Amino acid sequence: MQKQLLQATSLLIGTTIGAGILALPYTIQKAGFLTGLVTMVLVGLIVLCMNIMLAKVTIYTKGLHQLTGYAKIYLGKIGKRLMAASMVVGIYGALLAYLIGEGSTLSAIFGGPAFLYSVIFFLIASYIVFKGLKQVAISETYMVPIVVGVIILIFLFSFPKINTQNLIDFKAKDLLIPYGSILFAFLGTAAIPEIRQKVGNNKKLIIKSIILGFLIPLSLYALFAFSSIGVLGKNITQVATIGLGDIMGYKMVILGNIFAAFAMATSFIALALAIKEMYYYDYKLNQDWSFLLTVFIPLFLFLIGFKDFITIVSLTGALAGGLDGILIAIMYTKARQKVKRISELDYILSTILILAFLFGIIYTFSNFF
Repeated sequence: MQKQLLQATSLLIGTTIGAGILALPYTIQKAGFLTGLVTMVLVGLIVLCMNIMLAKVTIYTKGLHQLTGYAKIYLGKIGKRLMAASMVVGIYGALLAYLIGEGSTLSAIFGGPAFLYSVIFFLIASYIVFKGLKQVAISETYMVPIVVGVIILIFLFSFPKINTQNLIDFKAKDLLIPYGSILFAFLGTAAIPEIRQKVGNNKKLIIKSIILGFLIPLSLYALFAFSSIGVLGKNITQVATIGLGDIMGYKMVILGNIFAAFAMATSFIALALAIKEMYYYDYKLNQDWSFLLTVFIPLFLFLIGFKDFITIVSLTGALAGGLDGILIAIMYTKARQKVKRISELDYILSTILILAFLFGIIYTFSNFF
C-alpha cells in the first residue's frame, strides 16, 4: 500500500513539477511576492478540485482510458475532440518548454550551445518514453526526492542573501498577472488516469496521492519563489536559476540548473507517456506511430524557432489548463448523474470551476494579444 502511494504520488509530482516552476518567480515578481502567493494558493486549490473530480470520473468508469477516452464517454465526439485539442496544445506546449529549458540549464552547467543540449536531452528522454511506464515510474521515484532536496538546498544557500524588502509587495489589482504560469506549473492532470491504472479503484489511496501531489508542489513553489525573488528582486530572470547563479556564483549555477534539469526531465517523460497512450488507447494507433507522433512534434516546433519560454508557459497554461478544467467539470457532473450521486453542491462547484477557467483564458490572451 505504501509503495503504491509513493509511486502514485511521485507520478503526479513528477508530472506537475517541471519547467513551470522556473517561470514562477519571474511572473510572481511582476505582481508582487505576496500577491503571487495568494494567486498560487487559489489556483492550486482549483486544480486540486479539478484533479479530484477527474479521479472520481475514472473510478466511476469501466476500462482504461486517457482524458480523451473519458471525454468521449461523457461528452460525445465533440467532447473528445475538444479534450484532444486541449491535450495536444497543453502537452506539446509543455514538451516544447522543457526542450527550451533543458538546453539553457545544461548549457549553464557545462558550457557550449544550448541547442546541442536540447537535442541530447530529447534523445535520452525519448528513449525512456519508448521503453514505457515501468521505466518512467522508476525514474520518477528517484527523481522527485532529488528535486525536493535541491529546492531545499537552494533555499538554504540563498537565505543569507535574501532581502525582505523584495518580499512585501501586495497589489490586489495584479492577482491575475501570474495566472497562466501558475496554472501551467500545477498541471499534472494527465497523470490521474495513470494513477488509476496503478492503484485500481482504491478511492482513498487515489485521493490521498492527489492531495499530497498538491501540497508538496505548492510548498516547493512557494519556497523557490521566496528564495529567488528574495535574492534577485526586480533583477529576476525568466529562468530563475540562471539569475541565482549570476548573483551567487558557480556553485549555485550548478545546483540550480541541476534542479531545473531534473524537474523538467520528470515532467517531459510523464507527459510524453500520457499523450503516447492517448494515441494508443483512444485512437488505436500502433506503438511505433504513437511514439513518433509524441516526441517529434515538439522537436519540430523547437527546430523551426518556437523558443520564447515565458510566452509558451503562460499561454499553454491558461488555454490548455482552462479547457481541461471546463471539460472535466462537465464530465464530473455527467458521471455523478450516471451513478446517481449528483447533488446541488456538485453543480455549484462545477459552475465555479467553469467560470474561473473561462475568465482565466480570456484574461491571459487579452494581455498577450
